[in-house]
Amino acid sequence: MKRLSWFLPLFLLAAPGWALDLMQVYRQAQEYDAAFATARANLEAGRERGPQGRAGLLPSLSLSGNTLWNDQRLESGGVRTDRRYNSHGYTLTLTQPVFRWQNWVANEQGQLGVALAEAQFVQARQDLILRVAQAYFDVLNAQVNLQAARAQKAAIAQQLEQAKKNFEVGTATIVDTYEAQSRHDLAQAQEIASENDLEVRREALRVIIGEVPEHLAPLDVKKPILPPRPDRMEPWVEAAQKDNTAVQIQQKQVEIAAREVQKLRAGHYPTLDVVANMGHSRNVQGAGGVVDSEANNIGLQLTLPLYQGGAVSSRVREAAALYNAAQSSLEGSRRQAALNARQSYLGVVNGLAQIKALEAALASSLASLESNKLGYEVGVRINIDVLNAEQQVFQTRRDLARAYHDTLLARLRLKGAVGSLDEADLQEINALLKEGSS
Repeated sequence: MKRLSWFLPLFLLAAPGWALDLMQVYRQAQEYDAAFATARANLEAGRERGPQGRAGLLPSLSLSGNTLWNDQRLESGGVRTDRRYNSHGYTLTLTQPVFRWQNWVANEQGQLGVALAEAQFVQARQDLILRVAQAYFDVLNAQVNLQAARAQKAAIAQQLEQAKKNFEVGTATIVDTYEAQSRHDLAQAQEIASENDLEVRREALRVIIGEVPEHLAPLDVKKPILPPRPDRMEPWVEAAQKDNTAVQIQQKQVEIAAREVQKLRAGHYPTLDVVANMGHSRNVQGAGGVVDSEANNIGLQLTLPLYQGGAVSSRVREAAALYNAAQSSLEGSRRQAALNARQSYLGVVNGLAQIKALEAALASSLASLESNKLGYEVGVRINIDVLNAEQQVFQTRRDLARAYHDTLLARLRLKGAVGSLDEADLQEINALLKEGSS
């Protein structure tokens, strides 16, 4: 597709200096963005679910100690004996689970929890990419809108000046001057609104990266935007239903919920442990008497739960209901992923078609503007015709700039819909920006 050379200035800033590109902004966002920092911390916390789940399969060792002051009164055959003495001791207990089904299930839940945390971090990283790209292109759109507003204001000012001169020499009516003045006032209002919108967009970017860049690298329209591959919608939809990160997260949550049902149901099962104890005690009695004793034992301990007031059965029913809810959420995630894939695919395909149509429309609008200017000079067109033609040119330029940016965003969202969005995709978009100074 041939690019239009007169469209390039819309993507350039007149001020000198080096511009930040999309990847540089993304790197800053990785260090500054609060939501992404939260996701990193949550990932570290989630990875601890693995050791916690595994701990139930490993032996536990505990040490307990005591010291007691004893006061005893013994009576035998009418003879009473009082004894006051100190005793102290310790017990070392080792417990190794042999059969605790809930612990085995908890271990599986722990591993699934680690996978869930990692999937959630992937989603957070993809969300950061999309938020950075959206904020970046919002600023570029606002810059283009401001440039177009200023250019339109300047063009109308020239037309207003010419209308005043023509009225002075009697070749035009005062109506032309009023119309040009009205359009000039409107253009000035649009310029103010565009300045305000640009400031809002720049502040939105500041929230993500911590600063407002002096300049951002604009899009190089000489570089073509490639269509999606594959070039059919259904493969993208099928991939989204399976590989979308939200679907993957919900799938992990369904598996965890299923394990929760098993774990709570194990509350009805017996447990078997190997228990070993080693203890020592000392009694310090009167008259210097000291009695030391040691006790060591090892054996199996079987526990069979009989009745807990119905609490176990109630918790099992609750977990089963939550499992059904998780399955419904999974189905909802799949449907939403499919919808996002369809919308994003159409956004790319239709965006490319819109770019082509708007480039043709802009060429036609420029030709129409030149014709109206010439017609106004020779008296076959009136001033309002020229003003309308100028407005059409600037509006088409704004629409074309937004179409470029929206198409690139749709391309990123399409990769996000199928769960494959990563830095490489952002780098591809970054390669379409102009290099060097702004």
